Amino acid sequence: MANLSSILKHNQSFVEEKKYEFYETTKFPEKKLVILTCMDTRLLELLHHAMGLKNGDAKIIKNAGAVVSHPFGSVMRSILVAVYELQAEEVCIIGHHECGMASLNASAIFEKATQRGVKAECLELLANAGIDLNSWMTGFDSVEDSVKYSVKMVRNHPLMPEDVPVHGLVIDPKTGGLEVVEDGYSQKNVSLSGNTG
Repeated sequence: MANLSSILKHNQSFVEEKKYEFYETTKFPEKKLVILTCMDTRLLELLHHAMGLKNGDAKIIKNAGAVVSHPFGSVMRSILVAVYELQAEEVCIIGHHECGMASLNASAIFEKATQRGVKAECLELLANAGIDLNSWMTGFDSVEDSVKYSVKMVRNHPLMPEDVPVHGLVIDPKTGGLEVVEDGYSQKNVSLSGNTG
């Protein structure tokens, strides 16, 4: 739990020694690319190296599972901002094998939450307010299907220009190997159907 003090100590020398100069770039992605990927720790550097990206090449959005779960949530908003304000011309949704969101069990999460002090009444209050907590905290069975669903969500969003390719890929978190599950160059807008959970 003493991470913050060591981070700040490192940061002080990082700034004093001007190590930041190696990472200088602009706010606009050089490769005109926005990527949504998982927050998995194995992808922190692996994804960039596996794709041949350097600092400043792409806008990177991360969340649990690389999932666009709501058409008007913060992930979709970030993708649209990247396209309209930050000159991104392509979108990549990149999930990965062995994802923690695969078969995530909502009941187990809520049990852990109550063990950590969240009151059962709080969960009941949210459920009574019409929030489907089980659906919200449930993962997916297939990373490929999840990526395809998110690609369709982005591709068919009413505010997404039709000329922006939306690609879907899955990365191997051990080798960095990439598999294409949706080629945005060959796809036309397809109506959104089905849900991954």
